[in-house]
Amino acid sequence: MTLLALNKPFGTICQFSPHPTHPTLAEWVQRPGVYPAGRLDADSEGLLLLTDDGRLQARIAEPERKLPKTYWAQVEGAYDESAVARLRAGLDLGDFVTLPCEAREIPEPESLWLRDPPIRYRASIPTHWLEIRLVEGKNRQVRRMTAAVGKPTLRLVRVAIGPVDIFALNLAPGQWCELPQQILTLSSQRSGRPAR
Repeated sequence: MTLLALNKPFGTICQFSPHPTHPTLAEWVQRPGVYPAGRLDADSEGLLLLTDDGRLQARIAEPERKLPKTYWAQVEGAYDESAVARLRAGLDLGDFVTLPCEAREIPEPESLWLRDPPIRYRASIPTHWLEIRLVEGKNRQVRRMTAAVGKPTLRLVRVAIGPVDIFALNLAPGQWCELPQQILTLSSQRSGRPAR
């Protein structure tokens, strides 16, 4: 049974089969038989777990398993506590209502790698960072949530899945490592993690 952690670079598609315009996971991971446990959009970055075991994949990916996923989102506009409170309470996104989640403002993460290409800087439009932890993982959910409260996401990085933290693994974009499967049996309940 194999469990891998990859720091998925911006622009990479979460598939191994060739894509006409984007790099795929095959460019970074040369381990046969593994597949992603959950997905990250091409324009999202950070922690992606891969496994060759279907039961483990379900434990990681399925919302009912309640394995929390932590994201750092750089969003457009000035900080607004009422908008963050709306994120925490759950939002009606039209096709579904999000579950309540944890959300808070964090300082700009100093240890976060540079994105390639970088976010376009606009002096007239402020940005700030949010940490959002949720147990769901629907298509483009974090981006849709921040847009729904008037704070479009400019950059989105998944930094943790349960107890697996990308900074503890010290993985640069495109790097991966093998994990002990038992890591996911550890308690995934943590107090608020400090911004890095």
